[in-house]
Amino acid sequence: MNTLKVYNQEGNVTGDLSAPAFLSLPSNVALMHQVFKSIAANLRKPVAHTKNRSEVSGGGIKPWKQKGTGRARHGSIRSPLWRHGGVTHGPRNTTDFSQKINKKMAKKALQLALGEKFKADQLMVVNDLLPKEMKTKFLARTVKNLIGDKSALLVVSQEDKNLLRSSKNLPNAKTIFVKDLNVYEVLNHKYILMDKKAMESFK
Repeated sequence: MNTLKVYNQEGNVTGDLSAPAFLSLPSNVALMHQVFKSIAANLRKPVAHTKNRSEVSGGGIKPWKQKGTGRARHGSIRSPLWRHGGVTHGPRNTTDFSQKINKKMAKKALQLALGEKFKADQLMVVNDLLPKEMKTKFLARTVKNLIGDKSALLVVSQEDKNLLRSSKNLPNAKTIFVKDLNVYEVLNHKYILMDKKAMESFK
């Protein structure tokens, strides 16, 4: 049976923990990629926005009469054919990029991603990630003791808003509660630092 080393906040090994069976599952890159893309799409917020002919200003009257001028017929200066007219098929901030993914696939992809981190020795279990004082410098010291300056995802079992606030100023680290953990966050960070209770919740 595979085991995980358990570290303290100073970066020293204090014991071990039996690893969940899913950490040894064979890789499935296609599934992880599919779920990763769906989560990224769901996080996407459309910003680019163009106005169509019904939204641009002006154009309340026909520019010139239909016949007799020798010019082409036009009904509105808001037509996409005109300068400053509406845009045809332009980007809209109402576009919905979300993708549906079923819960079983999301769960399996998360397990596979954690398994990849385990095989690469990038999954570390810590006795307790809560700092003695809720200050950024104490949390930064713990992260540096464990992995240096590399990017890390801190996974905690206890929902603590103070912990989230104290980790916001860390440039290469992000804190997440174990119930919110997903394959997108796991693959976006090099190391996963998980407290012991969080890891035990997977069993």
